[in-house]
Amino acid sequence: MNEVNPIEAAFVEVRSSGASLTERLQVVAEAARVHKPEYSSAVDAFVERLRTVQAGAEAPRVGDPMPPFVLPDQDGRLVSLEQLLERGPVVVAFHRGHWCPFCRLNMIGLAEIEDSLKPVQIVAISTETQKYTRMLREQAGARFPFLTDMDAGYTMSLDLAVWLDDRLANLIAEAGWDIPLYQGGKDWVLPIPAVFVICPSGKIAARHIDPDYRYRMAIDELLSCARAVRPD
Repeated sequence: MNEVNPIEAAFVEVRSSGASLTERLQVVAEAARVHKPEYSSAVDAFVERLRTVQAGAEAPRVGDPMPPFVLPDQDGRLVSLEQLLERGPVVVAFHRGHWCPFCRLNMIGLAEIEDSLKPVQIVAISTETQKYTRMLREQAGARFPFLTDMDAGYTMSLDLAVWLDDRLANLIAEAGWDIPLYQGGKDWVLPIPAVFVICPSGKIAARHIDPDYRYRMAIDELLSCARAVRPD
């Protein structure tokens, strides 16, 4: 009999629960600490190093214009920030990929409020290829586009790309996750999860950036920020 992955079991337990996104993330993080202590310890050390070097500190700030992008969606169609802003405010959510249970919960949480946010639009950005962005979009039950930042070019331009150290990369590989394969490359580079709420003018109204991927922008906070940028 195959051993049940306790982190996946925790994800399945909370994915459709009535708990908040923050509470769901905490359940998965606790499962990782209890059942995968070496992995959690490696993540703690990695996050501490990211904080020490101020990873993400040069990312665009509130009041700055959001740098433009033109990226393919899950079906290969090009999506530009300029075109999105012509239709209204935009929430841009960077995530690590379909393999990450925290990102899966994050995307599920966004899908759950997609209708409530309208006319504010959502786009998700990762460095994964379309095969995997389609997979995550379907699993999340989302209708918003999942964009691919191939080779992390746009992510790097925002100071949101981080390279995994050997210890963490080896532990991820041992868990059966092949990051280079998912990204169609050979590097172990991932985005720092981040959210930008962008006004129709293109300026950033709110943002959330945390080098610790186990923490995400609370849904209530995002809803509040979205209401503030809705057109009258």
